[in-house]
Amino acid sequence: MKRPSLKHLALVAAAALIVGAGGVFTATRVDAWGATGHRTIGVAAMRGLSDELPAFLRNPGAVAEVGELSREPDRTKGAGQPHDRERDTAHFVDLDDNGHVMNASGPTLSELPQLKSEYDALLAASGIEVNDAGYLPYAITDGYQQLARDFATWRVLNAAEARELDPGKRAWYREDRLRREALILRDIGYLSHYVGDGSQPHHMSIHYNGWGDYPNPEGFTNARSTHGAFEGGFIRRNLRLDAVEAVMPAPNLDGFDLRARTATYLNTTLAQVIPFYRLEKTGAFAADAEGAVLAPGAEFATTRIAAGAAELRDLITLAWRDAGTQSIGWPAVKVAEVEAGTADPWLAMIGED
Repeated sequence: MKRPSLKHLALVAAAALIVGAGGVFTATRVDAWGATGHRTIGVAAMRGLSDELPAFLRNPGAVAEVGELSREPDRTKGAGQPHDRERDTAHFVDLDDNGHVMNASGPTLSELPQLKSEYDALLAASGIEVNDAGYLPYAITDGYQQLARDFATWRVLNAAEARELDPGKRAWYREDRLRREALILRDIGYLSHYVGDGSQPHHMSIHYNGWGDYPNPEGFTNARSTHGAFEGGFIRRNLRLDAVEAVMPAPNLDGFDLRARTATYLNTTLAQVIPFYRLEKTGAFAADAEGAVLAPGAEFATTRIAAGAAELRDLITLAWRDAGTQSIGWPAVKVAEVEAGTADPWLAMIGED
């Protein structure tokens, strides 16, 4: 992957990001949260990183780049098979009202097997099509694990570059570090997309586009435009970066268990499905005669986007910490030992052969 030039990053930042208070994104709708929602999640998360993270992640160019790359899993749809079959189902997991995948025969999120292949087999045994069910939890887990490996590699390269006395080796470390920085931004963008999908209630529910053919005692809408109208045009018209940042929850970094955390995060979004439909029934997502939007609708959308941004911010930080405990390269070296100056990573990084 070619590393973006500073000029390119500056142009992206100028075009895509208004960083002052009241900044608003305007963009063509794509899918999932739409371009505006996904950009905002990526940007707000990156702007929320602490100085525990390396400086290259916190400059405006990197922030804007992640905002753009947060759209990527939508932009690559339509490539053909098996690409689309494997990736399009990563954007959602349809849970019933009791938190089971599709219906009572499906597992809950806390019951998911470790491997996606095992999940596919479990669904097939229950008569459930994975194309209908989706596998968003696995996409988030995979994205987090990839980012932690990226950070482990970067930490080794960065530490080795700072200590290396041989000019040729030091130059190689530097170039490989820059390559890794470009990959890190890309991989944060992909993780951002799936974490963002996980904050959109329609991506968590069998009621993903109108209530559907299910018992409907509250008379919720069955309009097939419900999903797209909310996450696209409504978000584009009403989302404000400063408002999102103002309601982002504080970092939650203690007692981390990726499997349990992912289940909790997605179930929290599932719990917003009925509140969404109740608000929709009141007209909260439609403009009044003067074009103004009812405050509860805008507040609901802002809170959901903020939840995605906060989760992404925290997962980036947790991946950074996780990386410090890992070994990387071949023959493998421990990240902590390289950073302490007690291990030489040259062969592990460039390849023993």
